[in-house]
Amino acid sequence: MILPKVRDPRFVTIRRGGTLTDADHHLLALWAASCAEHVLDLFESARPEDPRPRQAIEHARAWVRGEVKMMQARAAGGHAMGAARDLRGAARHAAYAAGQAAVVAHVAAHELGAAAYAIKAVRAAAPEGEGEAAGRLECQWQRDRLPEAIAELVRDDQRLRNDICWSVFDC
Repeated sequence: MILPKVRDPRFVTIRRGGTLTDADHHLLALWAASCAEHVLDLFESARPEDPRPRQAIEHARAWVRGEVKMMQARAAGGHAMGAARDLRGAARHAAYAAGQAAVVAHVAAHELGAAAYAIKAVRAAAPEGEGEAAGRLECQWQRDRLPEAIAELVRDDQRLRNDICWSVFDC
């Protein structure tokens, strides 16, 4: 589980009663897409013929550009997560990261899902005994790519939801 029981108004758009601007929502989606894309090869090396996770990441970016509707991005995210169902380990987590990135268009708080699953993918792909260190490096890579406008928001979200995100944000 990656979403809190009570929605944080900072991740709800202003038009829905929260405080999130459209510009920051777009930045969250782009950051999530980058997190997912960074580990996409872990899925594609296992299933090179399955385009669904890559398409989900593309849909996240297309949504930001106004080229697809939220429902299309959300559907692409669901398809990417479907690609993960019969997999295990790094490939499964990488597909979930892509799916989570696409559904940021629907629920902005999925941004941490993309990041957390990407870290889980890297941990699972690491040689035995090196998973924690690899996860910390991936977490730091993600943080280094946070746009300034959302950096404080995401870091605080990581702190608040670290426990329900498998404690992957201890970096």
